[in-house]
Amino acid sequence: MRLRTDDDIYRARLVYLGPPGYTLPVQLPYAQYGLFIVLVPLYMGLHFLFAQSIDPFPAWEIALAMVTTSYIFRHVDPDRPARLVIRTALTDWRRSREADRELVEPRIVARRIVMRRSIT
Repeated sequence: MRLRTDDDIYRARLVYLGPPGYTLPVQLPYAQYGLFIVLVPLYMGLHFLFAQSIDPFPAWEIALAMVTTSYIFRHVDPDRPARLVIRTALTDWRRSREADRELVEPRIVARRIVMRRSIT
C-alpha cells in the first residue's frame, strides 16, 4: 500500500525523489536542479574573467551555486515563483539607493477634546 500525501501544493512541486525504491536523502524540485546547472557555468565564466585560468574541479563555483540556489528558494513559495524572486532581487539591487538626507514627513495629529457639563 502506497501512502500519498494529501498536500496538493507538495505534489505540484514536481519533486524528484530518486530511482524507484531508493529515495534520495534530499528532496529538491526540478527548478532547483535547473537553476544550479545554470549558475555553475555562470560562476565559472566570472572566475575565468577575473583570474584568466580554468580550474580542473570548480569547487568554489559549485559552492557558490549551491548557496545562491538555496538563498533564492528560501524566498520561493506557491504565491511567488523563483522567476519573480530573481527579478525582484535584480531590480531592487539596481534601483535602491540611500537618501542623501533623511526626509521627515510632517504629521498632523488631531486630538479629540471632550467637553462635559459639570453637574453642580
